[in-house]
Amino acid sequence: MDAVALDLDAVLADTRPLWRDWLEDAARRTRVELDLPEDRTEAAVLLDESLGDWRPLLQRFAADRGPLHFRPRAETSASLRRLDGAGVRIGVFTDAPRELAEMALAHVGAARRVAVVGTLDEVLRELGPGTVVVHSRAELAGLQ
Repeated sequence: MDAVALDLDAVLADTRPLWRDWLEDAARRTRVELDLPEDRTEAAVLLDESLGDWRPLLQRFAADRGPLHFRPRAETSASLRRLDGAGVRIGVFTDAPRELAEMALAHVGAARRVAVVGTLDEVLRELGPGTVVVHSRAELAGLQ
């Protein structure tokens, strides 16, 4: 196995609760009603239209509240160390904005082991054919 693509929210850190908290806070602070789709890639396009430069706001919010939402898991960290030590390239895919994804990876101690972050298509394109896609912690633990 040369590369793995991990689902950020299912395997490493569920970013959705922090995302929802930020949306609520942003709507309150900007006094803009944010009726956004669940798909965060689509939501980002609408946020660009309604809030403009919202990414720095999300980044600050995530930096402040990340420790409340994201905690490292010993078994997951051990699996990442093992894969990294074996020379396996690790990618992480998500529909979360990059600022939120990178903050989550930093808080769970995975950032330095991850070679690429993006959508599933972007990660697979970067890591190449034969990449193993992992959708759960149990799948990650079962990798040899």
